[in-house]
Amino acid sequence: MISTVQNTDVKQKDADRAVVVAVTSRAVFESGAGDGDEVYERGVAFPLLQALQRVNERLLEENPAESLLFDVVLITTDSQQQQQSSRIINSTRHYGLEVSRFCFSSEEDFIESLLKNNVHLFLSTDRNEAPQASQKGVLSALLDRQVDPSEQLRVLFCGDAVVRPDTGPMPASRQAAQSFSAQLGEMRQRFGMLDSPLSIVLVTSRGGRESCSSALRTLRSRGVSVDEAYCLAGAPRSPILSLLRPHFLLSDGFSGLED
Repeated sequence: MISTVQNTDVKQKDADRAVVVAVTSRAVFESGAGDGDEVYERGVAFPLLQALQRVNERLLEENPAESLLFDVVLITTDSQQQQQSSRIINSTRHYGLEVSRFCFSSEEDFIESLLKNNVHLFLSTDRNEAPQASQKGVLSALLDRQVDPSEQLRVLFCGDAVVRPDTGPMPASRQAAQSFSAQLGEMRQRFGMLDSPLSIVLVTSRGGRESCSSALRTLRSRGVSVDEAYCLAGAPRSPILSLLRPHFLLSDGFSGLED
């Protein structure tokens, strides 16, 4: 069973233009922490929601009529947190998080909840949920557990997946990835080179400069300009990730931040 509660404290986004990002509530809030309190402690995804919110704020500063905004949905499948749904909603209000909807579902129905909410990107810390959603055509990624608080949203593209040749029909997850990257690129174009609340980084693990150049050309053809590009030429990816600390990595469908 799926139950969706609209947050009346937040102005709802334009359904035709908004970029819907779903995040699991147990990633945003620490389940079981401070059980006697009315609000949850902050979880690993808390900096992400703040960064998404900052992008929205800056977009609206540039243009008060802007409709290309992030629309955040909290997905709850944890039975304990479902029993404390009011605590999740109160926690969101307490921290001033701009969450449009709260969706409560069983673990078996969480993919249906993503589809019903027209989710463009699903983010979780669960290594089982993310690939399951990706297999159903919902762009998904694992959240980095060690992101430092930052007002800038940092998104990393895996260049090796960007330049992967098409061999037959394009998977739904890859179509979703291309659509999301185009929306992200359009958002980035709203800001100048300096002081942008959104940073897009490209990393190619295999190949040399040609591979990196090819990935850059491919992204630009989709309207995505990157702020930084790194060609690793076969070197391990972990060291550069530990320095960049992106909120999440976008690859072909499901991707994690591990090497």
